[in-house]
Amino acid sequence: MSRRLLVLAVLVAGAVALVPVASAGAAESAVVRTVSVTATAAVTVPNDSARLSFGVRLERRSRGAALRATSARLRRVIAAVRKIPGVEAGDVKTSRIAVRKVGRDEPAVYRASQGISVILEQAANAGRLVQRGIAAGATGVSGPFYFVGDTEAAETKALGAAFDEAKARAKALAAKAGGRLGQVLEMDEGEIRGLEVVETESATGVKEVYAPPAAAPVPAPPPPTKPGTSKVRATVHVIFELL
Repeated sequence: MSRRLLVLAVLVAGAVALVPVASAGAAESAVVRTVSVTATAAVTVPNDSARLSFGVRLERRSRGAALRATSARLRRVIAAVRKIPGVEAGDVKTSRIAVRKVGRDEPAVYRASQGISVILEQAANAGRLVQRGIAAGATGVSGPFYFVGDTEAAETKALGAAFDEAKARAKALAAKAGGRLGQVLEMDEGEIRGLEVVETESATGVKEVYAPPAAAPVPAPPPPTKPGTSKVRATVHVIFELL
């Protein structure tokens, strides 16, 4: 997507150009000198969101009993994680439900499993979320996986940094050409199409945990977590008037 202010020149990255432009009421053409630059900048932004998955896996003597037990346990897990700040109603989504026979022994044993995925909009609460989910009866947890939720703000920051870099380059070119920069004639975002996370740092004390069928006691303190940061890149093409 491009944002064009006024098209007066042909884009030539990192170049000084002379472009004839017809002036109103004049028979002759004026010459507008331009400086065209392309710049890419990377900015570091904090990860403000996290994604986690909780599962319940229980065994019973019948398919129906196994499914009922896991369903009841999962409802408690959902109610518990909903109480964590940063988890709204739309942030909890149920995942795959499975029931199968375990082994060939008789009497038969059936294992049922159900799960949920949770989006946490306050990444600093990831440890508390894990703690609360396990205490409510989750037998497994995966995550947290951190990311930037406010993509618009991150992209705007990266674009601003890319523009500043483009202006600095244009000033250097203008000085070499014996002139100075004028107004922006044309500006284009280039290839970027939204947020591009190219590096993520994160740390957590929990990746994948399977607890006994019975509800685990509440751990104290919560497992350590660190949301980390992401680097976001943006590219801009800018044409300045050369005075």
